[in-house]
Amino acid sequence: MIVSKDINPERDVYYLGAKVIEIMDKQQNNEQDFFDVFQRLNKQENVSVSLFTLTLDWLFLAGAINKTDKGDLQKCF
Repeated sequence: MIVSKDINPERDVYYLGAKVIEIMDKQQNNEQDFFDVFQRLNKQENVSVSLFTLTLDWLFLAGAINKTDKGDLQKCF
């Protein structure tokens, strides 16, 4: 389940997805390294790599991000 009333909102993929988009918006470069985005998010929210990957999966399925040929993350808007 993506949204649950029993967990903290800081662990919800909707919330973390918004934080990832916010982090990617602040950078000048449209293509960003997976681990750079993870480190910047981890400074703010202290998330695991597993939860970060789940958040990226959700953003990819929603069409908000894409993976480049080099393996970087790219915003789709």
